[in-house]
Amino acid sequence: MESLKTVMQGVAVELVISRTYSLSMCMSLRYEPTDPYVVRATFFTHTDEPTEWVLGRDLLADGLTGSAGYGDIRVWRPGGRGDQAMYIVLGSAAGTALLEVPVQDVKAFLENTEALVPRGVESGHVDWDLEVANLFAKG
Repeated sequence: MESLKTVMQGVAVELVISRTYSLSMCMSLRYEPTDPYVVRATFFTHTDEPTEWVLGRDLLADGLTGSAGYGDIRVWRPGGRGDQAMYIVLGSAAGTALLEVPVQDVKAFLENTEALVPRGVESGHVDWDLEVANLFAKG
């Protein structure tokens, strides 16, 4: 299997606290062709340790054009905001976070991932022997 580079991009996001207050933070997006269905999003604040979430690449892409996801992770573009922002909701037992994310940054990141692994051909980049071995090791 050929070795492909990792795509990484930092994105300035807003953690929405209320209608009038938000906290600026950095989100680092990372895509590894050896794990082609996911994007790892790491969030950095000034007070806490970084937090990583695993997002579906298709979920982010679908959120660029409409509403996607349910449960713990939802992504959508609001009406009336032009082409500037999209929202990501992350929910866990600890609480829920609403993030306002620049659309252009997510678009550029996804275009870079799709240049490495086009949507629809991800399965050709998975080491299926390793995945099966991991399943049996856990069972």
